[in-house]
Amino acid sequence: MHLWIIPLLPLAGAAINGLLGKRFPKALVNTIALGSTALAFGYALWVASQFAGLPADRIPHIERYANWLAAGPFSAEFGIYLDQLSLVMLLVVTGVGFLIHVYSLGYMAHEGGYYRYFAYLNLFMFFMLTLVLANNYLLMFVGWEGVGLASYLLIGFWFLKKSAADAGKKAFITNRVGDFGFLIALFLLIKHFGTLQYDSLWTLVSKYPVESGAAGVLTAIGLLMLVGATGKSAQIPLYVWLPDAMEGPTPVSALIHAATMVTAGVYMVARSNPIFNRTPQALMAVAIIGTLTAIFAASIGMVQTDIKKVLAYSTISQLGYMFMGCGVAAYGAGIFHLMTHAFFKALLFLSAGSIIHGIAGEQDMRKMGGLRKYLPWTFWCMTVATFTIVGFPPLAAFFSKDEILWRTWASGNHALWLIGVIAAGMTAFYMFRLWFLTFFGEYRGATSSTEAHGHDSHHDEEHGAPHECPWVMVIPLVLLAILSFVGGWVGIPAAMGGSNRFEHFLDPVFQSTALALPAEAAAAPESPSTELLFSAISVAAATIGFLIAWFLYFKRTDLPARIARSLNGLYTLVLDKYRIDELYAAVFIQPIIALSTSVFWKGIDQGLIDRGVDGGAAGAQEASDGMRRMQSGNIRSYAGWVAVGAAAVIAFMVWRGVR
Repeated sequence: MHLWIIPLLPLAGAAINGLLGKRFPKALVNTIALGSTALAFGYALWVASQFAGLPADRIPHIERYANWLAAGPFSAEFGIYLDQLSLVMLLVVTGVGFLIHVYSLGYMAHEGGYYRYFAYLNLFMFFMLTLVLANNYLLMFVGWEGVGLASYLLIGFWFLKKSAADAGKKAFITNRVGDFGFLIALFLLIKHFGTLQYDSLWTLVSKYPVESGAAGVLTAIGLLMLVGATGKSAQIPLYVWLPDAMEGPTPVSALIHAATMVTAGVYMVARSNPIFNRTPQALMAVAIIGTLTAIFAASIGMVQTDIKKVLAYSTISQLGYMFMGCGVAAYGAGIFHLMTHAFFKALLFLSAGSIIHGIAGEQDMRKMGGLRKYLPWTFWCMTVATFTIVGFPPLAAFFSKDEILWRTWASGNHALWLIGVIAAGMTAFYMFRLWFLTFFGEYRGATSSTEAHGHDSHHDEEHGAPHECPWVMVIPLVLLAILSFVGGWVGIPAAMGGSNRFEHFLDPVFQSTALALPAEAAAAPESPSTELLFSAISVAAATIGFLIAWFLYFKRTDLPARIARSLNGLYTLVLDKYRIDELYAAVFIQPIIALSTSVFWKGIDQGLIDRGVDGGAAGAQEASDGMRRMQSGNIRSYAGWVAVGAAAVIAFMVWRGVR
């Protein structure tokens, strides 16, 4: 199939625009950037058609090109691993990525560094495709680090703005903390199995029993992989970088921090299912961290006023659901939600970008209102996305989120299910809060670009009344709205009259080691009527969240401020994100800065190294000064010194003769 062509296309686009784009007209930059991604998506569709015709014994389809690293018996390949899981990720990355590239034509049209933006975007797609198509963990790690680099470049795109530059550094450093755990896991795999190739590794791992008692090497590997996943997918405790990453352009938020990069951790856990299936402790840790992250981030999102920050915490929360699904060994449900989330969250971010674009860069929802009559296309598209994310039938997330909650209950983790349902109600509240504040009531914002003080628009032209975005931005919104509406229909469960085709499509990836699953995690749903009851409960939770938001932000708009004042300290604590950033600064950042400043810089660098070097230089200078004084140029002085020397030699010879 020559799968190497797919990642090579965006890499070529990044190289051409990055090296030569400054001299190109915008039309040529657009052609290169969009052409490379369109060709990659088209080729991915052709690959999908070819994959559909492969017999089961030829899946996974592996293409090996060359060995690129060898150390003793260990070697790593350049190779591509295509199975049902990587095919889903391939289509999501190229498809959603292409739509966001199209949207960016309008959104970034008036920005400086236009060629640089598209070069970075193409570079990100290359590394993300490398990550999902790699046939071994080491090549995956190359893509893993590469998307971190591209994310840093895109978050800090407006590098002259301190908050953007700081956000880029924060994302990069926080991800390195998680990557440390992932690297140690890879070292353990090399030590105990001697390979990082998926096909060889799964064969070796399958010989290990389930570590149901004392934790063993697989538990250690699973937990360390989880550390890496929490960094990349913004889970507790390494979630803090993602809200700040909203400093980047909104299409960047849609592509990297909603649809693709942040799902890399979920993909890695799902890809590593043969390992996690044999370590119930690590699997439970995945479920617990995901569940706690889902409700924790949702609580913060309930009070944020920046439209992009609300969506950022929503992303963290939805990623928590994916971890919850994977943690109860419902990997198919987790990947199903990953796919639907790519549709509706990209749509939410791009709709938010359309709003920001149409009101001169304003991001504060308190300065919006009444925008449905000014931005009708954006309103309807964001309405679809809002009803999708909260899980109303028959939209996409109803099926994917409901599947995760049902499988969590069926696995026996009833406490996690309850927390997930509560988080679903909170999701409905903060999303409909955003919806009512943005589109209903009267417009409360400025009427010109000189009056607005937003964060994510550098447009110079005057904006009168709020206005709809250009068609090049509307078309991706409409397509994503369609996908958000019908994208979940491929996974309708049997209890609702479907056949859950999506999960069955992924079954070969996740059932190859099914015999090793803990009995409670492998338990199948028992009763369709019970499943329908639990679906009704999740919809009821979403309905309650909608009704509370309607009452507070449509019916009685005076109440939220009064409630905030009555809660006082608690409201401020949540608004300040529980002051976790300040806690991390006090516990980790400031001590590290103090250690590096006082001990390493002033103590070791200046006190020891500099003083030693400077002291040696000063001593050499004093010695040379003393020697210099002996060279006076006076002949009588030289004769005197010769006489003294001769006398000393004679005296020494006499002394030796006497002895």
